[in-house]
Amino acid sequence: MSSLPLLKPTYSLHQSHHHNCASRRRIHPSSTSSSTFSTSLPSSSLPAGRTRRHTVRCASSPTTSSVGPSQPVPSSSSGGSAMAGKGSASVRVKAVARVKVTVGGFLDGLRPSRTLDDIKDLIGRSLELQLVSAELDAKTGKEKQTVKSYAHKVADDEIDIVTYEADFSVPAGYGAIGAVLVGNEHGTEMLLEDLKVVTAGDSAAPLVIRCDSWLPPKSGDAKRVFFANKPYLPSQTPPGLQTYRKTDLVKKRGDGTGKRQASDRIYDFDVYNDLGNPDAGADSARPVLGGNKQFPYPRRNRTGRPPSAKDPESEARAGDVYVPRDEAFSEEKNTQFALKTLQSVLHAAVPAVQSTLIDSNQGFPSFFVIDKLFEDGVQLPRAEELGFLRSAVPRLLELLRDGPGDQILLFDTPANVQKDKFAWLRDEEFAREALAGINPYAIELVTEFPLKSKLDPAVYGPAESAITAELLETQMGHVMTVAEAIKSKRLFMLDFHDLFIPYVHKIRALEHTSMYGSRTLFFLCDDGTLRLLAIELTRPASPSLPQWRQVFSPSTDTTKSWLWRMAKAHVRAHDAGHHELVTHWLRTHCAVEPYIIAANRQLSEMHPIYRLLHPHFRYTMRINALARSALINGGGIIELTFSPQKYAMEISSVAYDKLWRFDMEALPADLVRRGMAEEDPTAEHGLKLTIKDYPFANDGLLIWDAIKVWVQAYVSRYYPDAATVAGDAELQAFWNEVRTVGHGDKKDAPWWPELDTPESLAQTLTTIIWVAAAHHAAVNFGQYDFGGYFPNRPSIARTNMPVEEPLDAVAFEKFLDNPDQALRECFPSQVQATLVMAVLDVLSSHSPDEEYLGGMETAPWGNDAAVQAAYQNFNEQLKEVEGIIDGRNKDRKLKNRCGAGILPYQLMKPFSRPGVTGMGIPNSTSI
Repeated sequence: MSSLPLLKPTYSLHQSHHHNCASRRRIHPSSTSSSTFSTSLPSSSLPAGRTRRHTVRCASSPTTSSVGPSQPVPSSSSGGSAMAGKGSASVRVKAVARVKVTVGGFLDGLRPSRTLDDIKDLIGRSLELQLVSAELDAKTGKEKQTVKSYAHKVADDEIDIVTYEADFSVPAGYGAIGAVLVGNEHGTEMLLEDLKVVTAGDSAAPLVIRCDSWLPPKSGDAKRVFFANKPYLPSQTPPGLQTYRKTDLVKKRGDGTGKRQASDRIYDFDVYNDLGNPDAGADSARPVLGGNKQFPYPRRNRTGRPPSAKDPESEARAGDVYVPRDEAFSEEKNTQFALKTLQSVLHAAVPAVQSTLIDSNQGFPSFFVIDKLFEDGVQLPRAEELGFLRSAVPRLLELLRDGPGDQILLFDTPANVQKDKFAWLRDEEFAREALAGINPYAIELVTEFPLKSKLDPAVYGPAESAITAELLETQMGHVMTVAEAIKSKRLFMLDFHDLFIPYVHKIRALEHTSMYGSRTLFFLCDDGTLRLLAIELTRPASPSLPQWRQVFSPSTDTTKSWLWRMAKAHVRAHDAGHHELVTHWLRTHCAVEPYIIAANRQLSEMHPIYRLLHPHFRYTMRINALARSALINGGGIIELTFSPQKYAMEISSVAYDKLWRFDMEALPADLVRRGMAEEDPTAEHGLKLTIKDYPFANDGLLIWDAIKVWVQAYVSRYYPDAATVAGDAELQAFWNEVRTVGHGDKKDAPWWPELDTPESLAQTLTTIIWVAAAHHAAVNFGQYDFGGYFPNRPSIARTNMPVEEPLDAVAFEKFLDNPDQALRECFPSQVQATLVMAVLDVLSSHSPDEEYLGGMETAPWGNDAAVQAAYQNFNEQLKEVEGIIDGRNKDRKLKNRCGAGILPYQLMKPFSRPGVTGMGIPNSTSI
């Protein structure tokens, strides 16, 4: 067979739009002298003013090794694989390995093994490298023996990189190097950045292999295989690499038994059986989600923790939640995340301490006090005042107290409050955020009237809504009838009725929370804005009470006006719960994890589709594990601060059962399903939007099309016809496992696409990338901007409507006497509000090492000009999208994104600087 080419990246992977932060995924190709084996790197890889020097020591003598992928490779007595030093010509080859210095990992001076590791560095036995030929032995028909050498450390003054070199004498006729086996001889793990293989006397560019992977210590997994950069379909794998390819996948699958260790690299499926903690008592138990008809759910990664003592179906909550080692945060990301979390917890700690001295359920005494959170800040409490929160913040407390004088903690003013402090009171802003807020997936077209529930009326009460045509026509100013409005597609709705109604009485049985089913109606005005018409709140029938429902609408009557504000607070709380549990968690974080697990189990790292998808999986498993530890778990932040409380994840399961379908996760299909668009081949993007000024859809379709064009070009490069797609065993195994295991509770659904053509493959991959990147960005990075000022978006409604029957006369009189206080008591408590503000601040932040959609830091590598050109076009398209969005945000005709006090819609702008910016589309669901 022909030799594998030595590949050279066309793009400098240090390039990055808007930021120059270092990335673990970047490689540093260097020029190498054929005579001296110089390993100097280009100055772009170093800080300004820095140069790099290497002092080469004598290398360990290379040998051929009989360590094969599955069985010993016998030595050949003669021929092309004859070993150097036995009369045959040989070729000198040098390998350069770059290892990242990490705290707590490699070169951590606190570890007992550090001295031994230093000795191994000195004697040149830190890394064992074995070169793997892509060809088979011509005589035996088996893999050629690997050529082994130990790498020695060279002097290096780069701050966070240590370089190792190994010299090899490779037999003539050995063939192209298709992979390198690497063994870590240290007693601590190390993070291998990349490998470079240079052949003496060869003018071709060196072979540079991206690794970006943790190597376990010597006591761990023996050898890791890193394949050369050229991707191959399974049927096209060079014969010398076929067994290595298969064996590596077998290792990543594991055997489904045992508790996973932190250093493992194993991907497996499990149900969500670790949300509760039965061993802590019945109140802490939560049902298992997934694998049962009552609560269907996607799968998460298996940890293998032992079962709970009180419930063998549940997993014990002990220790950190395992994720495969390479799915962990980078050190830079981990540091930023930890610091941001500590700062935000401390923000929440101050009012928590203040309120616990009186009442943990105390609301804010006035809107003035709420404003003071942003205007004046609060003085840092003494450490002893933090009580139960002290353990979460000691490091930050010490850090802050090192500074001079009193420390003041201040919440940043959310962007919407900076624009218009009173926007949260306006009906226009309420309606606008349905199209340009953080839950733009909820609004839908009304297609029939009267509105009817699909739930059983014998259980929940009459199905038909109490919203009448007369009321709607009055609110529309009698410009048309309801029938005419429906025919002309001008009536829209937020429908949180059927999802929440079955849980209303369960939630109301809990303390300090309320719940209704709700429907909210809008009318599309001639100027493209929405007018808020009516809100219906429903309490379903119970054994002791009949169904209660009432319709609220804007009014000049003061009592009705205050009831209207309270009704809006309830709907906002419903929308906040739907957003966090369904649009955000379920449809991005939760639904994507099965794709990640299946890809790592079934697609080799040399598979072109694995390489396409891999950047879009970055950090997702780790952030999901953290969510199961503190956010969505029983007693976690969601349960403490959102209306459904302990039933939050059950409701997420119901939404998955009733609403989630893979084929509708594509943006165009989602818009059509909700009646927000209709297919039109003559229209831009092939869709005619029902509301022309729908910022999320307008900008999102630009991103969708850019992703689709890039993916189609990539797929066509490797799959020329349907037979190639259908015949790709790894690809078909991946998709089969996604459907039948990862989303196994929906495995028999008829809507799953078949991967049988290049077109269906491209559509499927575009959908996955859209969800992981753009869908998540649209519903995540504006959370602090829109929800940081919680009156605009309360996470919980704590009190019932004062007119609910049977009427509570005392509560109604209090409402009449002080409606302002009644509204504030309905809002979250001080503890709940500030905790949510702190969490939204964390979730809305971009890390300094963020990798953005279409960014050059994840540009494809290799010498495939067609792929390189397609990605370059993708990058340029996304830069153009930024300009288009900026132009739209200045267009005064687009009133849903431009006007006095209106926050411009920037959530679909592809790139961002670090921090809370309200823009930027990372490659993956990374926070």
